[in-house]
Amino acid sequence: MIRVEEQNTLPVSWSDHYLVSFRLSATLNLRRGEGQIKIVRPRRLMDPEGFLRNLGVLPAMEPGDPVDVLVDLYNREVTRAIDTIAPECPITLRHDKPSPWFTGELAVMKHTRRGLERTWRSSRDMSDRARATAFLRAYTVAIRAAKESYMTTRIASAANRSSELFRVVGELLQPPVVEETFDDPATRCCNFAHHFADKVAQIRLELDSNSTTVPGEVIEASACPILWDSFRLVLPETVVEVLGAVRATTSVLDPCPSWLIKSAREGLVDWFVLIINASLEQGVFPSYLKQAVVRPLLKKVSLDSTVLNNFRPISNLPFLGKVLERVVASQLQGFLDDINYLDQSQSGFRPGHGTETALVALVDDLRRELDRGSVALLVLLDISAAFDTIDHGILLGRLSGMGLGGTVLSWLRSFLEGRSQMVKLGDACSDPWPLSCGVPQGSILSPMLFNIYMKPLGEVIRSFGVGCHLYADDAQLYYSFPPNSKEASRVLDECLAAVSIWMRRNKLKINPNKTEVLLVDRNPDQGIGWQPVLDGVTLPLKPQVRSLGVLLDSSLTLEAQASAVSGRAFAQLRLVRQLRLYLAKADLARVVHALVTSRLDYCNALYVGLPLKTARKFQLVQRAAARMLTGAPYRERSTLLFKELHWLPFIFRAQFKVQVLTYKALNGLGPSYLRDRISVYEPTRSLRSSGEALLVIPPASQARLVGTRDRAFSVVAPRLWNTLPKDLRQAPTLAVFRKNLKTWLFQCAFPD
Repeated sequence: MIRVEEQNTLPVSWSDHYLVSFRLSATLNLRRGEGQIKIVRPRRLMDPEGFLRNLGVLPAMEPGDPVDVLVDLYNREVTRAIDTIAPECPITLRHDKPSPWFTGELAVMKHTRRGLERTWRSSRDMSDRARATAFLRAYTVAIRAAKESYMTTRIASAANRSSELFRVVGELLQPPVVEETFDDPATRCCNFAHHFADKVAQIRLELDSNSTTVPGEVIEASACPILWDSFRLVLPETVVEVLGAVRATTSVLDPCPSWLIKSAREGLVDWFVLIINASLEQGVFPSYLKQAVVRPLLKKVSLDSTVLNNFRPISNLPFLGKVLERVVASQLQGFLDDINYLDQSQSGFRPGHGTETALVALVDDLRRELDRGSVALLVLLDISAAFDTIDHGILLGRLSGMGLGGTVLSWLRSFLEGRSQMVKLGDACSDPWPLSCGVPQGSILSPMLFNIYMKPLGEVIRSFGVGCHLYADDAQLYYSFPPNSKEASRVLDECLAAVSIWMRRNKLKINPNKTEVLLVDRNPDQGIGWQPVLDGVTLPLKPQVRSLGVLLDSSLTLEAQASAVSGRAFAQLRLVRQLRLYLAKADLARVVHALVTSRLDYCNALYVGLPLKTARKFQLVQRAAARMLTGAPYRERSTLLFKELHWLPFIFRAQFKVQVLTYKALNGLGPSYLRDRISVYEPTRSLRSSGEALLVIPPASQARLVGTRDRAFSVVAPRLWNTLPKDLRQAPTLAVFRKNLKTWLFQCAFPD
């Protein structure tokens, strides 16, 4: 049905006719075929050069124009340019979408093949059958060639980006499943929006109703002189570098695809320089960039997708805002490094830090305590919606207390306040709702601000003599004590109570039901006769816990971790075999590294000195991967396969990681808590060993257990380091060290 709307009749001065204008509204799909219609821009028409030509030069602007005016002008001009070169057009979504490797030539061959088959079925002539059979063989070969070409191209496009390669390989092995459709997506969006908003509101309400006062602690930061009150303005070359580094993620709020902006960044640099510098000078984060589109992400694939609590909100932010955030984040990180503000035990989102360094330090502490004959309790705290409940007033107080002022503090206040977000599923969108607390997940600045917010927590924990390691909102507490200690339960319970009070005063909620406790003891079966208490909830002692992706057991044997990693790696190998027929050896090697070797290498510094029965599980995975790449028979010696592939065996790969961490710690490229565990050997008098860059190996009295001597980082790292050649220990850069270290270890693994 077609309706005529907005009809107007206007006289024309040069004629006796009238001009009739109207708008047609069609309620039916007038295009061929059936199915849902989607409005898209044809990518083939998005030419960066044509985009820049239509965008034109930067209009003349007044020096004091508000940044919001500049952003509005940018959005209008970019929208006009993209509408000119690639106007939106409707397409019909097909449910039977062909495979991406299925080309037009294959479609023609498929049509021809079916015609030959019909001819043979009707004639039953042997010559027709021979022609159909021969063409079927050619069609099969063409399909294999098309698959090989498509997969090779996809893998080559992500060859130098490990995260992108992992995603591409996952799509090739397991094509993305069609998103679940709902009868009423608009209602689903509203339900998600109400759920996310109500969850945060409920947490804040509970915290406000249970607020208490801790003597001697104030939320407001103490007075501090202003150390940083203005940003450095950016230069064009800096903006080009930032645009190249930011991921090309596009939000529905963006006027055009972000990949097109990145491709045309040389011609857009003046626009970005003007907007970024105006924002930094005025201390204002543009209002348009404060909007976020939330995409609900299932926490685990195995969870029920009908339960809203199984999703976490991930904010999709405008591309221009991410560029601006990266500029500020670079300067803020430099300031934090200069004043050494962040807690030394915080490893989240910091250069040179990571989950592996945090786990290496944690396990080293636990092993050294076992060696002293002590018992240790490891408590893994769970914080509910930590990023979403941050109090803006408390955070701004911390920022002011660390020496920020002027336009810097004004800009960060503008960044936090006045935000809103909405949930989008398909073409349906919820109404936006304002955010009075929290920092957006998916933002570049949010992790840094969260680390600043959490800084006092480490001081609270250590004031009770309890150790801790933090990774963003993952807090790991450990307390060691003699087996017959009578004060241990009181000290740990008081520490947990103080942590709980600090959390409540800082608008964060601990979930005792998800908090886990591990008893680390030589004889864990004997127990300790008591259990820690958190917020009135008794925390049961578990035989094993998962800390930052690694399974830790009571004796730190890592047997459960080895079984879990090897099992998942073998499952990935079975999937990779599906691609073996369509990939060249080099591309197949990249896939194996992305899906299999990366699993073996994650936190493999913890695997140094593993017993043979445990290490064998990893060795079997590496051997199976080498056989698949080389096509060698089952009984072929793995040593020859590793040498052919130029792979370090598993044991040497673990040593490689430990020595790289040691080099980083010694040269200021790693966390200080690893540097504090090793000491440079400095003889009291002049010896030949002076200037050899050797490390002090702890005496036997400090490493009595085999697990400590062979596996504790503070003991193993100096011993392995001292075996390296002098020129290797004194390598000028990390890249040179890694290259020469691998060569040296390869010679040790394959001496002939």
